[in-house]
Amino acid sequence: LKHLYHEVGRLVKAGVVITPDNLKISDRACITLPYSVILDRLEEWRLADKAYGSTGRGIAPSYGDKYMKKSVRMGDIFYPDAMHENLKGLVEYKNLMIRSVYGELLKDEEKARFKLGKDSGDESYYDQFFKNGELSYDAIAAWVDKYAGYFKDYIVDTGVYLTDALAHGKRVMFEAQLGALRDIDFGIYPYTSSSSTIASYAPIGAGIPGVRLDRTVGIMKAYSTCVGAGPFTVRMSGPEAEELRKAGGEYGAATGRPREVGAFDVVASKYGVILQGADEVALTKLDVLSYMDKIPVCVAYDIDGEITTDFPSGLRLDIAKPVYEYLDGWKCDISGCRKYEELPENAKKYIAFLAERVDCNIKYISVGAS
Repeated sequence: LKHLYHEVGRLVKAGVVITPDNLKISDRACITLPYSVILDRLEEWRLADKAYGSTGRGIAPSYGDKYMKKSVRMGDIFYPDAMHENLKGLVEYKNLMIRSVYGELLKDEEKARFKLGKDSGDESYYDQFFKNGELSYDAIAAWVDKYAGYFKDYIVDTGVYLTDALAHGKRVMFEAQLGALRDIDFGIYPYTSSSSTIASYAPIGAGIPGVRLDRTVGIMKAYSTCVGAGPFTVRMSGPEAEELRKAGGEYGAATGRPREVGAFDVVASKYGVILQGADEVALTKLDVLSYMDKIPVCVAYDIDGEITTDFPSGLRLDIAKPVYEYLDGWKCDISGCRKYEELPENAKKYIAFLAERVDCNIKYISVGAS
């Protein structure tokens, strides 16, 4: 909520009018509380070199609480007495967990301040939300009152809102959170997000589970990138990776972390098309590849001598090696192209090759940073 609060502030400062008419938050949405962030960072600290590569923003603990039925939801703030009674019990529960699992780590206060980090320039989460070595209910309650309270007028039953919109002939567009390989069920578990990131879940998450999608656009870069830990079969390294990373400006939007980069992965991309039920694909950042003489494309995986085009899971994915084909580059700036006909012949061949291999029409092509 604090991040949303600041994001709204930046939009308002830029001249965008934000009102309950154009921003609506589901009354069923679970709040990511400060202790979610704290537990996320404590666990990554405890795991050390076996960490999952979390962004440290409390996502996994929030989903854990959701399924343990230990969340505060946005609609709860309309009933402050009951909400605070629930929150008091939750803080007590989290303190039991922190003492039992992370107590030894927290004995070094200076290290804890560093590991628990800052939020939007504030003091460390340790200094904000701990008192006498344990979570402070008062500090967390004040945080909820401030940031959840700010959005009180934005809270609605989104299911009712969207059902009414559809009944009046309006069109609804959903935007994906992350790619298919970060899906909790079908992704590279456990190095995934904690939610379902595939298209068929969008109506459920939005509050209209009975509605069917009528069109899905899969979005793919013209090469591969990855943020976080876990297997990444086409990972480049050294100068080759740095050149592609710089050409594409590949640094995490939320964290600023350098992304891992690699060649276009047909095996993973075709799997994504199937999972998403994609009707068509938008291919982005094609111009980034303009510096390459030969463009690598991973067309299959080699798993202990077996060549496969089926995306594996578990340990089979960990040991998979990429099988590459190389296509001729176009070696000219295409960032100014606005029509397909303006693209050089080798760029068109690259697009056609990818479309054939992932078995999905590439309808949109994106070039240039904007």
